[in-house]
Amino acid sequence: MSTLHFSDNLIKLRQKKKITQEQLADFVGVTKASVSKWETRQSLPDILLLPKLAVFFDITIDELLGYEPILSNEQIQKLYSELAADFASQPFEEVMEKSRALVNNYYSCYPFLFQICCLWLNHFTLAEDIGRRNEILTLISDLCGRILAGCSDIGLCNDTTVLKAAVDLQLGNIPEVSEALEELLNPCRLTNQSDTLLIQAYRLGGNDKKADSFTQISMYLHLISLTADSVHFLALHSGSLSVCEETIRRMEAVFDAFRLMRLHPNTAAQFWYQAAVVYAEHKIPEKALEYLERYAFCIDCLFENGEPLLHGDDFFCQIEPWFEQAALGTGAPRDQKLVSDSALQILEHPSFAFLSSEDKFINIKNSLKKKGKQQ
Repeated sequence: MSTLHFSDNLIKLRQKKKITQEQLADFVGVTKASVSKWETRQSLPDILLLPKLAVFFDITIDELLGYEPILSNEQIQKLYSELAADFASQPFEEVMEKSRALVNNYYSCYPFLFQICCLWLNHFTLAEDIGRRNEILTLISDLCGRILAGCSDIGLCNDTTVLKAAVDLQLGNIPEVSEALEELLNPCRLTNQSDTLLIQAYRLGGNDKKADSFTQISMYLHLISLTADSVHFLALHSGSLSVCEETIRRMEAVFDAFRLMRLHPNTAAQFWYQAAVVYAEHKIPEKALEYLERYAFCIDCLFENGEPLLHGDDFFCQIEPWFEQAALGTGAPRDQKLVSDSALQILEHPSFAFLSSEDKFINIKNSLKKKGKQQ
């Protein structure tokens, strides 16, 4: 994980500057033998000499030492999975302390810091009270600021901007969210309309395999985005049953065409839940229960037969290598028990109170409880 390459670096830096060990020793104020020992890994310079050496070679101390606090994607995935499992089985504050210690160890590994932000955002509701939850959200925001200030990866910075906006939304910093995202997500920007250009470039370059893979990924992401946007559309128009029913009718056709309840059950579950809320608010129990059953089915599908959360199917047959390259691979961001507990908790929505004595509603809750206990 973290390694030092001081000896190798010193040799390269000295040779690039075209100076001898003796000349370097004279500048630093040590013997030629000391420099020789540094380069042959027999010893390291006194810590007080590091700034002088860094200034001499016009580099930072980290660059001089060759300090690389970088974790591989596999290591990040492993640490995230371990911490997510710990959050489900150990005291919350103990796991927070453990994860914060890792942050201190890898404070310059920005991909890891980003995943820690995701981890905390996925689990902060386990904190004992709202005050502590807000403290954790503030920690996430500060860590996002650290990434944005030091990271040169534009893609990671854009992801961090979106993640920080999600945190600001939780904290009620609404103007900051609008300011951060309006320009980044401006639909008039050519960067938000460039998928087809890359696909054409692959095709014209004779790389049909890459074109096929990227086309499937793009279609998949647009499908997930359409579903997520439809959830908000239902919430925006919940007072108009006719608009909501037309939205549900159209999205049902999309779900059936792309088998979305099994392809991406998490997104599908959010849609069916919001549809159930709409019908519950209009006091139509039959429809509310119907969509709650679909919601529960999607929660079941999340961990069905040990299948990974992210996967393709016989239509999206080229996307799984892309998932495997992602920082967390194909795994779930939260433990199965926590997902089931969260699913149960949101059934406490006030709109569902009039369903509490219905057999179907009771069965749905019992099913989710049983799923949580299977972990």
